[in-house]
Amino acid sequence: MKIISVQHVNKAFGRVQAVCDLSFEVEEGICFGLLGPNGAGKTTMMKMLYGRSHRDLGDGGVIRVFGFDPARDELAIKYLSGVVPQENNLDDELNVFQNLMIYSKFYGLSGATARERIKGLLEFLELSEKAGARIRELSGGMQRRLVIARALLNNPRLLILDEPTTGLDPQVRHLIWDKLRRLRAQGTTILLTTHYMEEAFQICDTILIMDKGRRVLEDDPRDLLRSNIEAYVLEVPIANGAPAIEESGLPAGVRLDRAEGTQRFYADDIDRLKSVVDKLSGDQYFIRQSTLEDVFLKATGRALNEKQ
Repeated sequence: MKIISVQHVNKAFGRVQAVCDLSFEVEEGICFGLLGPNGAGKTTMMKMLYGRSHRDLGDGGVIRVFGFDPARDELAIKYLSGVVPQENNLDDELNVFQNLMIYSKFYGLSGATARERIKGLLEFLELSEKAGARIRELSGGMQRRLVIARALLNNPRLLILDEPTTGLDPQVRHLIWDKLRRLRAQGTTILLTTHYMEEAFQICDTILIMDKGRRVLEDDPRDLLRSNIEAYVLEVPIANGAPAIEESGLPAGVRLDRAEGTQRFYADDIDRLKSVVDKLSGDQYFIRQSTLEDVFLKATGRALNEKQ
């Protein structure tokens, strides 16, 4: 069953085309990730899904979430969804329990039901001991987990997360990954944006890479690796701006990707990269397997977006 269907959607802010002819679908019970540089249109697309922003009308674009059009049925979608925005928009004057209890009123939960659900969510996100703590007493990771707990109060069928672990330490990030995996296993559909390639690789069933508002690549993360990048990469720092090895001197099957301060040589045969190493005359180097970040940079480029 398709939870989300986006077909040929556009969104412009004045002369800036934030989303351009974008199409994708999200099946029930999976984790779907949107990746892209800053300014790629990820957050704009997310906001259009739950009615915070509206697509450009009159160009034939269609958005359906649970069969509803967010331009007309925003409340119906929100009733079935939970949203974790980029900001931890919690009420600093209230404690953890009070923040969740007030939010439960938006879903018409009775006091007893809300208290039981809050207790379970605090246990699930390992915040039970902080139920009486003020928001300003919580670490950034605790606040982020609380925002996720708040988004789960209505037992949503769809959980939308906009950069859920940005700025968090690795321990908290892995804890949140584990919780998201458990939610997916329980049947919750998850849609997220992230700048962490490892995060996307670890928890997403499907990844859509965007750039300048457009769809660039979409696939299972492991298939993205197999289909779009060589298996191995040799990284060589460039001393004093001088190239370590000229492209004309490379063996067949080796691709050179120059970046500021580093040369990267890609190949499916690691022995071909070792033959490049033999030409380095003792220079520093590092051979590793290619990652989703290599795919991302190949697809979107290494130059910074001027709008960032």
